Amino acid sequence: MYMGKNRRLANVKTRHETGLDYITQKLIIETPFGRKELKELKPFFPGEEEELKDELSKLEDVVNFAKDNKRTIELLSEVFMEVKDVSRTVERAVHTTLTVLEIYEVKSLLLQMEKYMKLLQSSEQSTFEHSNHCCEPGQEKQGGETVGGAVIPECYHLTDMTWLLDILDPRGDRINTFYIYDEFSPRLGEIRKAKREIEISIRKEQKVKREEIHKEYGIMLTPKFDIVISKAHPDFEKVSNIPLLEMTDQDYMSATFVLKPNDRVFELQKEIDKLNEAMDEEEERICEYLSRKISFGKKELLFNCERIGQFDFALAKAKYAIKHDCVKPEIVDEHIIEFVDGRNLQVEDILAGKGKEYCPISIELKDGVTCITGANMGGKTISLKLAGQIPILAQYGFFVPAKSAKIGLSNFMQMLIGDSQSVERGLSSFGSEMEELKEIMDNSLDRSVILIDEIASGTNPVEGLALSKALVDYLVDKPYITLFTTHFETVTETDNVTNLQVVGLANCNFELLNREIQYANRRERINIISKYMDYRLRKVEENKQVPKDALNIAKMLGISNEIIDRAKNYIK
Repeated sequence: MYMGKNRRLANVKTRHETGLDYITQKLIIETPFGRKELKELKPFFPGEEEELKDELSKLEDVVNFAKDNKRTIELLSEVFMEVKDVSRTVERAVHTTLTVLEIYEVKSLLLQMEKYMKLLQSSEQSTFEHSNHCCEPGQEKQGGETVGGAVIPECYHLTDMTWLLDILDPRGDRINTFYIYDEFSPRLGEIRKAKREIEISIRKEQKVKREEIHKEYGIMLTPKFDIVISKAHPDFEKVSNIPLLEMTDQDYMSATFVLKPNDRVFELQKEIDKLNEAMDEEEERICEYLSRKISFGKKELLFNCERIGQFDFALAKAKYAIKHDCVKPEIVDEHIIEFVDGRNLQVEDILAGKGKEYCPISIELKDGVTCITGANMGGKTISLKLAGQIPILAQYGFFVPAKSAKIGLSNFMQMLIGDSQSVERGLSSFGSEMEELKEIMDNSLDRSVILIDEIASGTNPVEGLALSKALVDYLVDKPYITLFTTHFETVTETDNVTNLQVVGLANCNFELLNREIQYANRRERINIISKYMDYRLRKVEENKQVPKDALNIAKMLGISNEIIDRAKNYIK
């Protein structure tokens, strides 16, 4: 994944309000390396259009692969869930001897890498065979999986690490366990064989003594050559006085006696101690040897870890794009934001949870000021956020929620959305808006995107209108894409300002709406009105009549006709 320069496109609030954070949190990333890719995600900036196009083309290949190879994707997911981050262990192998557990972790990772490569190779072979012998791409094969020509881009393939896996798995079992096998060293095999023979001799000697105790005293030791006996038992004294036994443990209720080693067993045990020492030395030598081999493969291992993370992250983006019907945006040199039937993914998820459908909107923005006007409940703020969501997703290398989209990259993007959306109103809210506005003005560059939602709504209307108009006048000639939502219709009277208006209830069948709303309760009435609202945007030409959606909504919610009629007189 191209990491871009060390620059900030958008602040924390803008990433949150546009829904970028919401979407990244919804990604199903299964490896620690994939999560690292997400953590280090950077946007592409103007001048990096070709790199972004390449990134999006790779994502398109992964999307097509995921659609065509559902079973392979399921198996890859199982592999990814087994992947652990052992990069620090690999780094340590350069200057220290790894433990058996650490070597096992490296072997386990190598096994997952081998499975990963085999799955990619088998899917590519299957694609080749089907395209040449069975059926055309896009047809279905047995099991309902589509046969397509999509393959994983070469940039997600791994370096072959079979040589290192063969070293760590000398038996070739390819089992996800690790033991220092005899195959690692002929000498180790000899030591272990000698130890086993001595242990057999000791056991034979102990069995003889156990039989002697049984015959002479009538006491039977366990297969471990011990006995636990209650101190209240009649045989406790007898057992305590058997010369061949010694007490090794006791409490207030019972005592444990074990077979006392005789001279022969003692000598054999001394030989085992020597063999254990030799075995430890040989195992340490083998661990050191394996650690050196792992260190030799450090560069390839870490490279493969990075590629697994890149593919895991790309696959998470692809799955999300497929699930939410997102498309590859067209990246253009001109500084524009254009999309057809765009959908705010966060809002769409909320509506889907309520069994409601999202009303897509289309927007064309270029340098200059565009204002969205319309009544509350008209979705102006959601449209504003969508106008930020689509370009920010594209600039971070994601597919976008629209039927189609053209995006020109920006140097800076910031959204100013009032605290009225979440906290109490007042002077502090207005003051916060002005601080944010200053930040926008101080940091805006050529090719900026500025998204402002009903600024100055927390102060008196006269000053609010004056400030809004002054801000539009200031921004209209700047090389920024500015989208401005406002209640103040006269803000759009400035020359060269594009006015988009929420269609709202303009095409509504009021007779049907009134019939439906007549006997509904308060919450139901609001939901019914929302159902009839058309959230699409239309360009307003000069001298267009001021819409009366706010008055219509107020009337339907029970405000008296006298008040509504007086209000209409003021806007004639």
